[in-house]
Amino acid sequence: MSGTFRFSFGPWNIHTGADPFGPSVRADVPFGQKLASYKKMGFDGVQFHDDDAVPGLNELSPAQQVKTAQKLKATLDQHGLTAEFVAPRLWEDPRTIDGGYTSNSAVCRQYAIDRSLRAVDIARALGTTNIVLWLAREGTYIREAKDSVWAVARIAEAVQAMLDHDPEIRVMIESKPNEPMDHTYIPTIGHAIGLGLLTTAPQRVGCLIESAHAILAGLDPSDEMGYALAHRKLWSVHLNDQNGLKFDQDKTFGAVDLRRALNQVRILDRHDFGNTGEWVGLDVKAMRTQQDGGALKHLANSRQIFLRLLEISRGLDDQQIAKLQQERDYEELEAYVIDAMIG
Repeated sequence: MSGTFRFSFGPWNIHTGADPFGPSVRADVPFGQKLASYKKMGFDGVQFHDDDAVPGLNELSPAQQVKTAQKLKATLDQHGLTAEFVAPRLWEDPRTIDGGYTSNSAVCRQYAIDRSLRAVDIARALGTTNIVLWLAREGTYIREAKDSVWAVARIAEAVQAMLDHDPEIRVMIESKPNEPMDHTYIPTIGHAIGLGLLTTAPQRVGCLIESAHAILAGLDPSDEMGYALAHRKLWSVHLNDQNGLKFDQDKTFGAVDLRRALNQVRILDRHDFGNTGEWVGLDVKAMRTQQDGGALKHLANSRQIFLRLLEISRGLDDQQIAKLQQERDYEELEAYVIDAMIG
């Protein structure tokens, strides 16, 4: 079997080049102009944070939030685009500085749950049942700040609240071991899948795997994907690359390690990813010093690299690989793969 691939990215992937240590280096791109760029580059899906879809949502009533999202849905339809998912942004509001679901303040915990439920409503207005949870601040800088048993239970309760709010939505947990927190409570995909078992509807709790997040955990992204695929829980991916155990770099897919990228493409393709509607999401950012004129190249390049690696993977001789595996001639197998990659 083989996969079916369609591509998405989020409006935050077209950004100004700002970082914590200096000014922006590119002009801001209006949202409508971002949407217009999707189809030109071969992308059909849009990833959203809740406030990407509904700016200033904290100042709007739930009804106003849904109405704004419905207007955006009409705009997406005009561009021939589909909303892949909505993610509540639970790391920038002052009430989430100590975590959202795991905050030591009951008032702040309630805010995080309420905002998550609004994100569910926004998602449905946009025509998607996919909710992504990046548990950015659900962790600590020091172990004594929170009780980890209590914290995991609070995260599970928040997921349960979303599942109860809408019986059709699916929650996709995007794990990351660190940053912005020193340590997070759900650092890997195994943790994410286990968390779903603490709810009454684990069949509606899956995961989104980001390449860089797996690398930051010291793991191979294709192995993380394989683990999730074995559980039938890999419902989306964020492909990018990462130059070592540094900050989350969101580099162009395959830019650091092409062989590592090949194995991600190969595991997805060989296990039918996309055949039941999953998207290949890219979470990549242009290099900070890139000038305005080339500020979309990282997206187009990532998609092209994926498709070229897919071509290489499908060109490998499965019988030859099986023979070398059976003979345990892994040196020859490695040479075979590398030779295919360098042509």
